[in-house]
Amino acid sequence: MSENVDRPKSTDPQRILEVKGLRTSFYTRAGVIKAVTGVDFHVNKGEVLGLVGESGCGKSVTSLTILGLVGEPGKVEGGEVLFGDQDLLQLSSDEMRKIRGDRIAMIFQQPQSSLNPVMKVGPQISEALMIHRDLDEKAAAARSLELMDMVGIPDANRRYEAYPHEMSGGMAQRVMIAIALSCEPELLIADEPTTALDVTIQAQILDLMRMLQQETGTAIVLITHDLGVVAEMCDRAAVMYAGEIVEQTDVRTLFADPKHPYTQGLIGAVPVPGEILDELATIPGSVPNLIELPEACRFSPRCVAKEEHGCVLGDRVHPELLTSGNEHLVRCWLYHHQDGSPRPDPDTWPEAGS
Repeated sequence: MSENVDRPKSTDPQRILEVKGLRTSFYTRAGVIKAVTGVDFHVNKGEVLGLVGESGCGKSVTSLTILGLVGEPGKVEGGEVLFGDQDLLQLSSDEMRKIRGDRIAMIFQQPQSSLNPVMKVGPQISEALMIHRDLDEKAAAARSLELMDMVGIPDANRRYEAYPHEMSGGMAQRVMIAIALSCEPELLIADEPTTALDVTIQAQILDLMRMLQQETGTAIVLITHDLGVVAEMCDRAAVMYAGEIVEQTDVRTLFADPKHPYTQGLIGAVPVPGEILDELATIPGSVPNLIELPEACRFSPRCVAKEEHGCVLGDRVHPELLTSGNEHLVRCWLYHHQDGSPRPDPDTWPEAGS
């Protein structure tokens, strides 16, 4: 890219990342899979944002698009990813390589498959430092040992010479965290970092991430399907459904006053310890086919609240992500008229269809 090209800047100095209208599709023989369709969210400096939703909703594709890691048959169709004064989608491969692993780092959900199986783990940590910090091999090794101690890997000198298959899943994930934090990134994207680990190790990894985030001030995008992790770790949350954000607010508000019927369904389906139920709560219906997305509200065929309140717009018009309360964004016709203006909370409606 030419150096004299004007680049967009974030509209808020407190925001380290702004994603606007992001669209990514995959061109397959079966058709065009619209994995991410107009995703909007932001991350503030030093905060933890939870990107939450069920499998297949587009969370991981969103993270890969941000980092410029979408390969064939995927294609980024549009949008902006503003990181400081740069739109990451407009950068060349060489420019992205300078940012990826340095200013923005990622922890993948399968640590054993993310590490190079034929390379010792210590040199894998050192590699990032030698590339992005221009350290020689000896200095990079010394710093790598410090990082291994910092992330709680015992006997770091011996573990430095270990191969990934010689480490447990929890230790391998700690190595991934050490690699991600090696260059002190401004933004860390953690994609289901505890999925493959047992419950005890999950808790240890989350505690480690929280401690390191508080010590370094690194902003984190935590991708998860686990609402318990969101409640424990995150400052704000963005809920995804069928390739788009349907709700975004601070975590306390999300659990105390969820707006979108999908968010309400997710929270309602979480079992309460000690509560005896005849059957678990579920969301009726199924996720729409991403090749043939409905033109109207994507959640409408499964929406119980629509029927309760007689809201018919969801069957005809696709809703936008609009404000409903103080910095509480929701994509739902229950809270907005077709012109975008707010409408009273559904709980105050005198009767269905009003």
